[in-house]
Amino acid sequence: PSPAMESSELESDILRRVRALLRELDGPHPSCQSDREPGPRWGLWGCSCPAPVSCQELTVPPLPLLPQAERGDLRHYIIPLLHTLMYTLIQAPCIPDELCARVYDFCKKLLTLPKPFCTIGLDYASRLQVERTAPGTLYQRMVISEQSLRSAPFPYQERIFIFADPELLPEAICKALATDTEAAQVSQSPRGCMSCVVTHALQAALGDTCDTHGLRARLQALPPGDVEHWFQQVVAAVEGAGSEGGWDRGQHTARLERIYHGLLGSVPAGNAPQEGLQGTPLPNPNISFHLWTEDEQLWKELVLFLRPLSQSCEPECLGQELEPLEMPDVLPGCGCCGQSRFSVLSTDSGIERDLAAQEEPCAPCAAAAERSRLHRKGGIKKKPSPLDSVAFLQAGSAVPGGKPPGKLPGRAGVPPEPAAPLQRLHTARVVMLGDDRILGRLAQAFHSLRKREARRVFLTPRLELQFYHIPVLPGQPQPSDHAGPEELCEVAGYLGRADPWYESNINTLCHMIPKLATMPSSPSRALVTDLFLTDVIAYYVRMGTQPVCFQVHSVKVLFQDPAQDPAEDVFLTELLTQVQDSPSHRELSTTKRKNTLDGPGMDLTVTYRRAVLSDRQKELALSLRSTGLLMKAIPAKEAEDLGCLTVTITEIIRTSNLAGRSFSAVANRFKTRSIKVRSPEQRPFTVQLDKDSRRTYRDVIGLEVSPCLEPSYCLQKTRTTKFSPQETEDVGLVKYLPKSLLLPINTFAGVI
Repeated sequence: PSPAMESSELESDILRRVRALLRELDGPHPSCQSDREPGPRWGLWGCSCPAPVSCQELTVPPLPLLPQAERGDLRHYIIPLLHTLMYTLIQAPCIPDELCARVYDFCKKLLTLPKPFCTIGLDYASRLQVERTAPGTLYQRMVISEQSLRSAPFPYQERIFIFADPELLPEAICKALATDTEAAQVSQSPRGCMSCVVTHALQAALGDTCDTHGLRARLQALPPGDVEHWFQQVVAAVEGAGSEGGWDRGQHTARLERIYHGLLGSVPAGNAPQEGLQGTPLPNPNISFHLWTEDEQLWKELVLFLRPLSQSCEPECLGQELEPLEMPDVLPGCGCCGQSRFSVLSTDSGIERDLAAQEEPCAPCAAAAERSRLHRKGGIKKKPSPLDSVAFLQAGSAVPGGKPPGKLPGRAGVPPEPAAPLQRLHTARVVMLGDDRILGRLAQAFHSLRKREARRVFLTPRLELQFYHIPVLPGQPQPSDHAGPEELCEVAGYLGRADPWYESNINTLCHMIPKLATMPSSPSRALVTDLFLTDVIAYYVRMGTQPVCFQVHSVKVLFQDPAQDPAEDVFLTELLTQVQDSPSHRELSTTKRKNTLDGPGMDLTVTYRRAVLSDRQKELALSLRSTGLLMKAIPAKEAEDLGCLTVTITEIIRTSNLAGRSFSAVANRFKTRSIKVRSPEQRPFTVQLDKDSRRTYRDVIGLEVSPCLEPSYCLQKTRTTKFSPQETEDVGLVKYLPKSLLLPINTFAGVI
């Protein structure tokens, strides 16, 4: 819209855009359809960003649609409207209190509705209550955490990790994604982010009296140290207004007005040009792009996020981060001269040639030092990885469930200080780019991480871990491909059916990202990439807070060779078994002769527990001849249970008639939670997990599939049964631990 557009025309234009988005939610759209084009659906602020207007003109139009969406047949409109409105309010330069009150009252009404409406309503009502007390708080906290700006009143940090498998996506897509994410980070600096926080906070508090252009020019002219000073002043004022009891909005405005006068000098607040408020856009979040080449890469990146190597490799910093120790002020030092030395962390490797050059000691000490000197032979100094160091992992706090670091004896009469409880000050938002195969790797890595945390807790009490998924296919699927886009993106299809807003915003990127990667380099390509990649990822991780939990299944594979130990693995989407070709000529001839008599395939014995509505356990067994078996963990409908496996067995039926024997294939389907498959004739077959040919087991004669248990539950269960072998039910702490391992993937609404 042009700056001269009237307020009524602007409102009608925005209302038309919102209704167009809502109509799209009602239309049937197959997941990952190649001809769908994503648009700027993630907010209304971009509709009028070039034109300085008042916030009320911008954000009032969606409000009349919210009460209409409360009807039972239109409830799926509520969450998209709320996300659109809240994302606009966060970026708006000034929010009228009357507007905040209307949205707040509507969010409170959602508490009477079932999940996820009541959950999202409570979250947004809490945020709006803070924003009404101290305008600009939501914007400030989002920028501080996303950019990891140093701030004592709000010490939270966030980072977005984008993972892509280079063996599943073409090199062009990986390079384009890496280039775009790096370009988004280069275009901003900590100083610029601090200036955005200061500008937005003063705009939100002072409204139309704030001279935005003069304020930005003043911040641009200041040195970085002064910008950080005013940034800390603004953060302390805004966070203090929310934490101090009895602090009203007028006092908050007066405090920020004093900061505004101190920053601009003698410029009076009322002399701002009356041209409307120009919004301060949110800076791009801190995004790092990773090619997933190592199995433990996810865990290592999360550890480095908490303890950067540049910080943890320094002995002095490592010593400062250790748990507070009870120690005397000084320890005995040089006895002859009475000098005292402070307790420091020893960095001596034990090898003489590694010792640093020492200063000349005082004369009385030189002779004693020479007599007591240890003479050591040379050796080879091994430098282990900092990630494998126990001191590195335990730095910062006592480890629950493990042995705490040793403590020095405290001074007499001084009680020991209680250890401060750990806080989750870090949030890692892990975005998986790809199809179901990379999610299968994620399930593997998540299971490994949980097993590591069960043995030695490190990440869990310090880090909040959230997962996101953006489906990406390498290109247009060929008609001859066995696995089409719907088959390779079953998880994304399920999330799109469960959450229409996810379908409209995220599933449309399935073919858009490969198109952007193959576009020639040009200024127009950069604009399109910024619109469809960085903004969508930022909007998804900021507003996608409702997880959909998928059951991870464990599989135990038994091999034909008795000397080979069984293999244990996990899968998320599907398990496929097929008859394996016989390698030897003798076995091949025997197989052909048996196929002529009994038909193709092999004999299988299947034992499973049938899933029924009453949730009763009913174990069944059957023997049949089959060419293969397929287990799917992702249901075809969002109303079905995510914890059940849909098993399809292709059974070979032999019929005899006058023309001779004939064979027909019949698909048997049933639902189960656990299943065992054996080959009585010891004929091998292959097992493929999560549609990934790299995760294929050969020479298999049996397998066992069941829901994967939470490693911490298994560990505690083992400890309990050690002391009470006769107990079969969960007792003690085990009753309160999660039993199944669930992989949460965030969407905008969860399952409606």
